[in-house]
Amino acid sequence: MAAVTLENLGAWMLKGNADRVDLTGRFAVDPHVDQWCVRPGYRTRLMRAGQPVVFWASGSRAGVWGIGHLTAEPFLGEDESWHVPLDLTIAPPSERVPRSELRADPRLADLEVFRQPQGSNPSFLTVEQFTVVRSYAVSQANPFGSVNEPASATIARR
Repeated sequence: MAAVTLENLGAWMLKGNADRVDLTGRFAVDPHVDQWCVRPGYRTRLMRAGQPVVFWASGSRAGVWGIGHLTAEPFLGEDESWHVPLDLTIAPPSERVPRSELRADPRLADLEVFRQPQGSNPSFLTVEQFTVVRSYAVSQANPFGSVNEPASATIARR
């Protein structure tokens, strides 16, 4: 697969390991995510406000846990780590899309998180892959609220 560009970007995928950190407990208390750590690099430099983001939990409960969007460009925090501001709400456990369901879909066979599960954060989905992932979210009673791209996402992609 080619490198991510603004032309082929469907959504950023931010990851967290649900086995190493108690993400279930954290999101049960507050499902809203307003920022997440990312690794600096060319991908981070492509991140813009309005671009869609998918939250992927890895580990034994892997899958898509939420869909939202970036609210600003990444920044270097006081902790010397890079963070990206978000508007993202994690779905309740019964409404998340499990890895097994997504892996069974041949349209997602080339998903970066399947090919390189230990890959960088952020990962990404192509436009076509994001369309497929959104269809699963909608088929699960739209657990992520509006999964349509914000109007600014189209602008940010250009």
